Amino acid sequence: MRDAVMRIDAATPPGRDRGIDALRALAILGVVLGHWLVTALVVDSGTVRAASPLRHLPRLTPVSWALQTLAVFFLVGGYVAARSAAARTTSYARWLRARLVRLFRPVAAVLAVWAVVLGVLLASGAGYATARALGRLALSPLWFLLVFAVLTAATPLAARLHPAWPLAAVGCVDLCRLRLDGPAALGWVNVAAGWLVPYALGARGARRGLPGRRTACGLLGGGAAATAGLVLAAGYPAAMVGVPGAAVSNLDPPTLAAAAFGLAQCGAALLLLGPLRRALRRPAAWAAVALLNLSAMTVYLWHQTAMMAISALGLLAGGGALPGLHTVPDGGGWVAARVGWLPVFAAALLVCRAAFHTYERSPAPARGT
Repeated sequence: MRDAVMRIDAATPPGRDRGIDALRALAILGVVLGHWLVTALVVDSGTVRAASPLRHLPRLTPVSWALQTLAVFFLVGGYVAARSAAARTTSYARWLRARLVRLFRPVAAVLAVWAVVLGVLLASGAGYATARALGRLALSPLWFLLVFAVLTAATPLAARLHPAWPLAAVGCVDLCRLRLDGPAALGWVNVAAGWLVPYALGARGARRGLPGRRTACGLLGGGAAATAGLVLAAGYPAAMVGVPGAAVSNLDPPTLAAAAFGLAQCGAALLLLGPLRRALRRPAAWAAVALLNLSAMTVYLWHQTAMMAISALGLLAGGGALPGLHTVPDGGGWVAARVGWLPVFAAALLVCRAAFHTYERSPAPARGT
């Protein structure tokens, strides 16, 4: 193990920003843990449906503040893509193609496996509602990739764009659709504009230098204050993830509250960069971050499948609905049981990683891609 750790450390280019990689790893872990904690599969009269503990236990809302880390992922994505674009030695078209192939290659395996799974479910007599609920959970991570691909294509523009512009666009869209009874379809604008805010912050930072400590503190404090004001005075939901049955979701599409919260998260992430860079001078810590980054897409794409696989195995075992796995998430007992299931989900995800990580590997890209 020590030899492997030292090899990873020695193989890392001297100019690699380990702190940025650590932020990406933390963002991925936040998304995975968040989904595992706020998504439940409930067995009800032979039908499987998705449920959320946030609907039954609103006091768990702070969990969504800690584990909804998508803004940090877009911050890092914008920074890395803009640095890569600035250093490219190929045409823009070849650069973009290389990045998109790397992004979407693992998707083929997910789509193929779930096409078979859903076909088998329907052929074996499972109800359409069950197949739809499972398929929706399994494939829901793909929305992120579509948005990320669009923003990646816009990287040269994003590197020159002040984040205040997409933030203002999000506010205007919210005003129209939530206060002036504008068409709900306007929300599609925010799907791009909302995530362009942290992406542009990262891309602009690659071009002009990441914000310093003072600006990071301003983002953290100002973003947090704006989020609190929007929740308390403007009626935005406190949960930073979607809650079934809620009139408004902060993520579907992103709202002004989600964008402000994302800026606060970006400020906190920027403040963490220095300590993370120092901590990752230790080879063992860096090896853990490097290995997670090498499997980031596999972990992201398969974490919901891992959770559902354990849920299915629990049902097939014939012991009935298991607490924290198939029961309604409406009490502290469910929360305690679900925490106990997390290591089992993680083990299943490791199996998925072993089986499908090969699709994340690709031939060495040309320099500058």
